[in-house]
Amino acid sequence: MALRLIPTEEKFFELFDAQAAHNVKAAKTFKEMALQWSLEPASFERLREIEQEADITCHEIYDRLNRTFITPFDREDIRELASELDSVVDLIESVGQRMLLFRIERSSDELIQLCDILWQATENVRKAVAELRHPERSRRVMDYCIEVNRLENAGDHAHGAALGKLFQGRPDPLEVIKWKEIYETVEQAIDKCEDVAHTLETILVKQA
Repeated sequence: MALRLIPTEEKFFELFDAQAAHNVKAAKTFKEMALQWSLEPASFERLREIEQEADITCHEIYDRLNRTFITPFDREDIRELASELDSVVDLIESVGQRMLLFRIERSSDELIQLCDILWQATENVRKAVAELRHPERSRRVMDYCIEVNRLENAGDHAHGAALGKLFQGRPDPLEVIKWKEIYETVEQAIDKCEDVAHTLETILVKQA
């Protein structure tokens, strides 16, 4: 039986898969909340639970990084990828808490559209991360990253349209302030998915 001279640390890939799954779960939960809006605390608690689970996974990656001599790719890239994946969940949970704090009584078509784009972006990130452990599938990773970039552009367009509609007519200034912050935070979460895609692309370049 052939011996592996340089061991690979598969656990890192498992943890990244878990992080990416937390992102999808949070985005899906928030999308469902936007579709069937209610100020009942159960959904917001679910978002908080997902965010806490994601934090635990992120800290486990950092801890393993400190205890592992051989890593599957550069240490700084492992730390960067873990941090960016964790930020996606943080932003989704943050926008949920803002809406609860602001006592938002209704959803909007624009929020639903942004949430759908965010959910698609997290799904493509999850698929890209899942292929990262297979160097021979780098083309698939790149394709998913390209799709995340496309979705980020779609998010920018949807965000701009949402703000444009928000300022139409003679809107209530307080409502404008609330919704502007909500839309911007969702758009930031989509942007963070693109940051993850860029980090994945950097890792592939270094491995080539």
